[in-house]
Amino acid sequence: MKGASCILGPNRRVSQSVIIHHFATKSIFFMFLGAGCLKNRVLALLVGLCAALGASSCGGGSSTSKVSGLPERVLASQGVTSNIVFGGLVIVNGTNDTIARVAPISAGATPGTMAISPSRNIVATFDPSSNSIFAVDTTKETDIGSNGVKLPGPTSSFIVPTANQIGYAAVPSAAVNGFAYVGAIAQMNFASGSFTTIAVNNAQTVVANSAGTQLLVFSGDSDSMTVLNPLAAVPPVDTSCYYNPPNAVCTIVPGFDRPVYAVINNNTAYVLNCGPQCGGKQASVMFFDLPSLTITKTIPVDAATIAVLNKSTLYVAGTSPTNNACTGQQTAATTCGRLDIIDIGAGEVVGTAVITDGYHSRMDYNVYNQLFIGSHDCTNIGNVNNPSGEVRGCLSIVNATNGSVTIPPDNGNVDGLQGFTSRTIEYVAEGGNLRVYDTNTEKLLINSDFLPNGTIDIVGYVGDVKAIDFF
Repeated sequence: MKGASCILGPNRRVSQSVIIHHFATKSIFFMFLGAGCLKNRVLALLVGLCAALGASSCGGGSSTSKVSGLPERVLASQGVTSNIVFGGLVIVNGTNDTIARVAPISAGATPGTMAISPSRNIVATFDPSSNSIFAVDTTKETDIGSNGVKLPGPTSSFIVPTANQIGYAAVPSAAVNGFAYVGAIAQMNFASGSFTTIAVNNAQTVVANSAGTQLLVFSGDSDSMTVLNPLAAVPPVDTSCYYNPPNAVCTIVPGFDRPVYAVINNNTAYVLNCGPQCGGKQASVMFFDLPSLTITKTIPVDAATIAVLNKSTLYVAGTSPTNNACTGQQTAATTCGRLDIIDIGAGEVVGTAVITDGYHSRMDYNVYNQLFIGSHDCTNIGNVNNPSGEVRGCLSIVNATNGSVTIPPDNGNVDGLQGFTSRTIEYVAEGGNLRVYDTNTEKLLINSDFLPNGTIDIVGYVGDVKAIDFF
């Protein structure tokens, strides 16, 4: 053992916190490491960690239906390929950023993107190695169903719109027998592991209203949006979108410009037109009335692939193929993205900011008036492991109060963002690591007890992060 880690094999290290975690859940893991890893400092850390987690998680305290016994829990998807450490959803103690001393919840070999229900009683995750979506009952920390829902192809967009055990996934490559078109929305029943196919040509992204009675579906390279009533769909395969829509299940609405996403607030959907970034003409936000299915207003923006609404302000991010200069930033990057700030009441853009480039797909507005904005396939500069010069990746932090922009020195795609109300921190899944940012300093949270480098030590690739308790 050297320093704070033991060697598993070429270029693979497991830290003391991971050894402790797996000692409590998989004794064979500890046996494999051998006696060389059992140093006094490890045993002392085990005792300290047990105390930090609280009596209830170490055998004392009151009983609970939750296996971990933690009051404030976070799930991180852990994708690994190893015979020693297995993939799953790792439970993190949200009060002190330590890994719970329980086994990860089973969710396939390489779980990544997650979706959470509004009441946080269900978390679903996609395992690309099996094209399956696994769902978890967070109140019990157990799987819903036994083997997940195996989809007819990969997905990058799925939702759990209500507290019911029903979800929807956009599967662009799903084949529909008898039709040349491909693409569908899979209406998933997590309890039975089955799904109903609702055919939608090249379905890429799906969002839902609060009741789960209306789905907005966005297809690649299209200037239309599909509106579905999933409750009227007829199993096992519904092809209403192929037979003279509008009908009880499907309505196809034209007049958009490469729409890719929407934010729904009551009866209004703010539809993001990707425009030139996706092969269209003009990026914009269209106000769409859900009851009448009509476009009521259009606001041009620089670029638009992701957005978040805070009260009457809509924040929209993207990367323009033309207006992409890194004005105001000292960086080696030659291309930057844009954040446009829209006053919904006035119906106009009231501010802009220069952010990192790439395809923006993650955004979180925390209670400290900060926007954490993440993209993938951005311009990475430098090396976080050898920071001799500029280090830059796909994360931007925008202070909504004063307009300042911080580009943290980290590399890689941003796959997940999670803010908190009880602590001044933000969890960021970037480059496969789970970082903890101090929202006061907008830098990594460093402490000698659990976060010596600002990273929660999870083996494998962390593909997403979700808080499953209200805190």
